[in-house]
Amino acid sequence: MENQFVTTAFGFDGYKVTKNCGVVRGIVVRSRSIIGNIGAGFQALVGGNITLYTQMCEKARVDAYKEMMAHGDAAGANAIIGMRYDANEISQGITEVLAYGTAVFVERA
Repeated sequence: MENQFVTTAFGFDGYKVTKNCGVVRGIVVRSRSIIGNIGAGFQALVGGNITLYTQMCEKARVDAYKEMMAHGDAAGANAIIGMRYDANEISQGITEVLAYGTAVFVERA
């Protein structure tokens, strides 16, 4: 999307939705590597933020977000409203991250 408007709300101040382009989503499935698990295990021993898992989760969210944006662009939207993230464990060590929302076309009111 060239003009990227994304919000968890259902509209933008000063803009009106002129076209609903439908639901868009980006899905990413990630697994933890054995090396990552070992490194995270060491971090868990000392306590605090487990940065290896934090980085993996953030990368999955960014990738899902980018896929959602590309899906919105393909739908002809210039904005996404009602944007949300969801995550599910598919099996042990394998997680799905989903970014989704409603693709719309907005214009200044």
